[in-house]
Amino acid sequence: MSNIRLFFSNSLSTDLIDKLDKFQSHYLAKVMRVKPNEVFSLFNKNGEWEAKVLRITKSIVEFKIIKKLRQKENFKELWLAFSPIKSNYQNFMIQKATELGITKFFPIIFDRTIVRKINKERLQKIIIEACEQSNRINVPSLESTQNLKSFLKKNSMNLIFTDLNSKNKNINKSKFSNKPVCIIIGPEGDFSEAEREEILSFKGVQAFKINENILRSETAVISTISIVNYVFN
Repeated sequence: MSNIRLFFSNSLSTDLIDKLDKFQSHYLAKVMRVKPNEVFSLFNKNGEWEAKVLRITKSIVEFKIIKKLRQKENFKELWLAFSPIKSNYQNFMIQKATELGITKFFPIIFDRTIVRKINKERLQKIIIEACEQSNRINVPSLESTQNLKSFLKKNSMNLIFTDLNSKNKNINKSKFSNKPVCIIIGPEGDFSEAEREEILSFKGVQAFKINENILRSETAVISTISIVNYVFN
């Protein structure tokens, strides 16, 4: 079977006949050169299916679902709260965080955040493409930009605080409850002292130092997710 995987947000079921959108049709027909009767796979949060190309009309691909390949995933909730950064670095960070298993993204405007807006449509596209490439089924959600106070007030979670000032270099998973685990990464200029106090006073927070060196935001994200995955798996 082809290793082409595409995210399809609508409902999928065996024997369903439907069409891909213009962008996905172009990718399948013009880029990947897929022909009628060839197969590929479609996925969404409910699982993954094998699909067959029925016909390509006016550059739109019509397909039929042949069979279900995988059930929906049972996954642990792993969130990332991050400060927006320059787009090239941010795109890379979101891509790799998706590949490493983040299930929800929270853009946070900190006191020292320089980039104050995100291109949500672009980031959602990167998230979907990363899921297609990395064999994931569940697509992470991208929350609206908010401030730190609102984020801490609205969410019940185990918070992993990457703190340069911490003397702790380990994560103790036995101290965590069954709530989602959330990693919080600060802006390029680090957290302000007021923000550090606010985060450290959050119930369920665990602070630790990733590295003796000062890391770029995207490096800190990848390093911390990798550490958390190792600890919890």
